[in-house]
Amino acid sequence: MAAASPLLSLLLLLLLLPLPATNAIYCDEDDCYDLLGLKQDANASEIKKAYYKLSLKHHPDKNPDPESRKLFVKIANAYEILKDESTREQYDYAIAHPEEVFYNTAQYYRAYYGHKTDPRAVLIGLLLIVSAFQYINQLTRYNQAIESVKQTPAYRNRLKALEFERTGGIASKKKGHKQVDKKVEEEVSNEVELQIHGVEKPSVWRLYGVQFILLPYSIGKLLTWEICWFWRYWVKKLPYAWEDACYLTQTSLKIPASTWKNIDESRKEDLVTRRLWEKGNMERYIAETRKESKRRR
Repeated sequence: MAAASPLLSLLLLLLLLPLPATNAIYCDEDDCYDLLGLKQDANASEIKKAYYKLSLKHHPDKNPDPESRKLFVKIANAYEILKDESTREQYDYAIAHPEEVFYNTAQYYRAYYGHKTDPRAVLIGLLLIVSAFQYINQLTRYNQAIESVKQTPAYRNRLKALEFERTGGIASKKKGHKQVDKKVEEEVSNEVELQIHGVEKPSVWRLYGVQFILLPYSIGKLLTWEICWFWRYWVKKLPYAWEDACYLTQTSLKIPASTWKNIDESRKEDLVTRRLWEKGNMERYIAETRKESKRRR
């Protein structure tokens, strides 16, 4: 509770501080109409005439006085606000509703900076940022998985076995022995990286930004695959090819592609020949799996 007190005090202080007038964000502390010597009901023609009249008097080319230069900047800003119908409406609303600070401020920045920003640039920037965070996250998880596997007894045993195989069973005490150990460990690491389940090695092709760019190609490829599948197996009634049968088996078992890839080939062949994509075969397989599990207990 004590730790929350400073934060609570800060929030109360912010609430008690006087908020600036929302019309001040347009022409600072001045009134845009007053700067042009106009009333609020002035029409577009009157606004234009007033600006040109004042610009002849205060333009830096006509009047070198520094104070006149500052005034001209204010006059030009007021004219930019009042000559546009939408920004003038927003300014009039801010004058009539000064209590709506956040709304008026948001409207101002949206009018002046929203149209200057290309939505395509915003989208590209957002995709780059998200993709960078995505890649860093994937790389961190992958490295953590590698380090976790390296701490397992199986990894250490494999390291010793490979070292034993390299040295012919003779433990070397030479200076270069540590370098050999490093080479052996790197070789084992490369083998272990392929056996990690649940975590895939980071790839640029899986980033959201790249996938978004390749979206038209991916959609076209998917549609082509669907059409070929329908023609081959629904219209012509051909037997399933090995890769397609593997795909059906994998989806029927609801396992990721990485897990299916690491299954032994003989096991894959057994699962495919069972035709598990057919409901009856899948039910029999589940029943057999449960019986086998109970028997082992």
